[in-house]
Amino acid sequence: MRISTRRALPSAWRAAIFVPVMALTANMAAASVVWDWNYSASGINASGTFITVDSPNADGGYLITAITGSRNGEAITGLQPTGTPIPGNEPYTVDNLIFPGPGPQLTSHGFGFSTSGGNFSNPFYADFLPEPGYLEFFSMPAAPGDGHTELSVQFSAAQVAVPEPAPLGTIAVVLALGTVLAIAFTKTQRRNGRSGNPLR
Repeated sequence: MRISTRRALPSAWRAAIFVPVMALTANMAAASVVWDWNYSASGINASGTFITVDSPNADGGYLITAITGSRNGEAITGLQPTGTPIPGNEPYTVDNLIFPGPGPQLTSHGFGFSTSGGNFSNPFYADFLPEPGYLEFFSMPAAPGDGHTELSVQFSAAQVAVPEPAPLGTIAVVLALGTVLAIAFTKTQRRNGRSGNPLR
């Protein structure tokens, strides 16, 4: 039995046009900003890279979505989930927001991360102190006793790569591809309509 594909073909053509356009849109929506960051104090040296969303919130803060780097030679292994505290610093949750400055670049919640040594860090801006400044709460769950410190640090961060809009050339190529596919489909339909032969 012969099965006509006349109905299935238009869907295939629509997919051929739709997929590249959606891929371009998704790529544009996934834009992000790269930051270099560091903080230090006597006996503390931490630095690395943030990845944030490309648009700030209403207060001007950029949400950190990923982190790399090291603290005192221990590799950073992960970002503390937003809205949760690092182990040992309950109930103080992190908001993982970074601000370009001038002014404080962290909130009183700050950001959090884990290290390869099984430790955790939560740098934040202590605006509640008589002399506001940056502090790091450092948690060592495996250490004897409480294994925690909270020390003053010098913190800074700066954007190093800002996303750019998709090049006009890229958009033009995608639109041209969709146009060519649509024209080809129309011609195929007309030719088959004149011959009366079903598509197979």
